Amino acid sequence: MTIYLLHTADWQIGKGFGPIPGDDGAALRNQRLETVTTLAELARTEEVDAVLVAGDVFDAQSVSDRTIRQVFERLRAFPGPWILLPGNHDAAVAESVWDRARRLGAVPEHVYLATEPAPILLEEAGLAVLPAPLQRRHEPADVTAWLDAAEIPAGYTPVGLAHGSVTGFLPAEAEAANPIAPDRAATANLAYLALGDWHGTLQVDERTWYAGTPETDRFTSSHPSSALLVTLPGDGGSPAVETRATTRYRWHRLSQPLHEADDVVALGDRLASLGEPTTDQVVDLTLRGALTLADKADLDELLAAWRGRLRHLRVDDTELTTRASEADLAALDGAGFVATAAERLRQGAEAGEPADATALEMLLAAYRRQGGG
Repeated sequence: MTIYLLHTADWQIGKGFGPIPGDDGAALRNQRLETVTTLAELARTEEVDAVLVAGDVFDAQSVSDRTIRQVFERLRAFPGPWILLPGNHDAAVAESVWDRARRLGAVPEHVYLATEPAPILLEEAGLAVLPAPLQRRHEPADVTAWLDAAEIPAGYTPVGLAHGSVTGFLPAEAEAANPIAPDRAATANLAYLALGDWHGTLQVDERTWYAGTPETDRFTSSHPSSALLVTLPGDGGSPAVETRATTRYRWHRLSQPLHEADDVVALGDRLASLGEPTTDQVVDLTLRGALTLADKADLDELLAAWRGRLRHLRVDDTELTTRASEADLAALDGAGFVATAAERLRQGAEAGEPADATALEMLLAAYRRQGGG
């Protein structure tokens, strides 16, 4: 009979977002738990026979007992089988997070902790899940090798579950530890091999896929995160694999040159085009170029407004300089020290001395506080 699976991986519950402080970082951490609820709802809606989680459920062995309980409580929303595999972040070491979950009594009956390399038989679905758990963070040998000789009862469809790097397949930035043979699905005669570790959705061959993380967690992600809906036909044919969007937050890395007022307007238009709701966008923005004092003031106002609209806006403006135009200096016509300082800067500029950008910005700010401009 046809078997329906939901393949997901790399939840990394408890993951910190060090470069993103305060409330923004807390919101991103909390969303990883909410995404588990999203996956449970998806599994229920699609009426899958099982959910396969291919490693790194937790970001570290040291997550709190409360966090452990929160994860397993959310799994109750889908009453079908969940099979959770230890990955490199939550390996099945002595006194692992999995041991704590069992001691806490947090694991529901329909959740299988695949901490041993042994078949998990789901009789109702006719499914044999063959897990290759990591029992330490880095394994030098291929822990999926045992799948080739795994014995399962007749009538069961074999599906592999592993976490690591397919040898010679992933980009150079992928970790080299925990190797997986690129032809493992074929040598073990698997209907499907569900992989985790790589954080993007990626097809290795017709029967081998990385699900990617279900909630985007870095600026280098090239596409929205998702889970995979896998259909295994009863005749043993190739699986049908479809992506299902699961991420809430979208991460964008932008670079913008700024030289004139129109460029500042264009930056605002570009931020507005990222999508709605704006509060679900995380942006890393690099600015370069040179702006007049007036245009820099407009930029500052624009960025202040967008910091209130976006989930998080990180700005690198180390390559952006400020220059004083004749109009900038002419605008500083207020009374008192502003006028005096502006005149000195104007005389220096006429003498060929470079105007100090910081001083100019401070002057413009003081002038505006006096009610000018």
